Amino acid sequence: MLAKLTAFNNRLMPGRSLDEQMDNTFILAQQLGFDALVYDYTPVPIDQDGSLITPSVLELRNTPPDWHALWCSEGFYQIDPVQHLALSTVSPFVWSYEAKADTALQKIIDPCHAPVSSYLHERQLTCGVSVPIHLPRGGFASLTGLRTGKANTVVQDAQQTLADFSLITHALQEAAYPLFSKELRTYPHIHLTKRERECLKWAADGLTAAQIATQLSRSLAVVTLHLASAMHKLGAKNRVQAVVRATHYRLLED
Repeated sequence: MLAKLTAFNNRLMPGRSLDEQMDNTFILAQQLGFDALVYDYTPVPIDQDGSLITPSVLELRNTPPDWHALWCSEGFYQIDPVQHLALSTVSPFVWSYEAKADTALQKIIDPCHAPVSSYLHERQLTCGVSVPIHLPRGGFASLTGLRTGKANTVVQDAQQTLADFSLITHALQEAAYPLFSKELRTYPHIHLTKRERECLKWAADGLTAAQIATQLSRSLAVVTLHLASAMHKLGAKNRVQAVVRATHYRLLED
C-alpha cells in the first residue's frame, strides 16, 4: 500500500498546474478502468440553510461538454445525490443509479434527484466511485470516477478499485491544494472589506461598538457603519448573527 501511494505521489507531484495534476490523475484513473473524472473543491460546502454551495473548483476529464454548465449554473450540483452522500460520509464509496444495484445511493434517491439521474442514464454514466476529503477548518473536496458498461459488472469492477482510487484521490489533493490561491480558499459569494472584517473580529471577542472604535482609533459612527454594512452583506439580523455567519463562511480567517 505504501509503495502504491509513493508511486501515485511521484506521478502527481511534478505537475506545475492543476490542469497537469488532473491530466496525470486521469491517466491513473483510466488504468483502473474509469472513463471520466470529476474533482471539486469548496472552502465551505453548505450555506446557512443547509444547501450545497457550488464549488470554487470543478475540474472535469472526459465528461459530456455541458457538465460544467449544468452543475455550476443550472443547479445540478445542489441536487446531485452523490455529492450529498459524499458530504455526509468520510469513507470512499461505490454508487450506481441502477435500481437493482445494491449501493448506498439507493437509500437516498428520491424524485428531486430525477434531472441528474436522467442525465446520467442518457449518457450511460450510471456507476462510479467517489472519495470525500474533509479538510481542516471545514473545507471539502471529492474525486469521482465514472464508468460505463453493464450495471452488475461495472459495480463489481468498481468495488475492486476502491482502495487504489482512494489513494489516487489523496495524492491529488496533496498535490493540488497548495496551488489554490487565498481567494479560492475563501467563500467567494460574500466580500467583506478589511474594516468590516476587523470590526466583526472584535465583535466576536465580545467588544461593543464603542470598544471597537477605541481599538481601531475610529469614531463610533464609522464602526457602527462598518458593522451595519457587514450585517447587510451577510443577511444577518444583528451583530451576533453576523459574527456566526462570517465565521461559518470562513470570512474572518487571516
